[in-house]
Amino acid sequence: MHGGDPVTLDDALGFHLTELGPEVAHAQVEIDERHLQPLGVVHGGVYAALAESLASHATAATVMSDGQLALGLSNLTSFFRPVSSGLIRAEATRLHRGRTTWVWDVSFTEAAGALCATSRVTVAVRPAEPA
Repeated sequence: MHGGDPVTLDDALGFHLTELGPEVAHAQVEIDERHLQPLGVVHGGVYAALAESLASHATAATVMSDGQLALGLSNLTSFFRPVSSGLIRAEATRLHRGRTTWVWDVSFTEAAGALCATSRVTVAVRPAEPA
């Protein structure tokens, strides 16, 4: 941490959540040296972290008004195309909206629009505990 303010993973990695809807959500990240693994391509953990953040925040944005929390439950990420620079966009599409779980598919595209990774994220929905 720096400056006394807590830094979230989203902040540390420069994730920008641009739309958080109950059925579709979007985010993006501009790739820099923080995101690269030793071979110079985006680390798989960047995709997995962005997918879980996007799906969890989109779920939370809908269920919080009902006194519920949203917490990542599982995340399966597959990689198709190496990326070493530029903008990566993420689009999450909700597949299932249950009482205790939501499931999202997240597609990642690079600047030219080519698919570079996908994730399937399951989010647990639970009652918020009183403070």
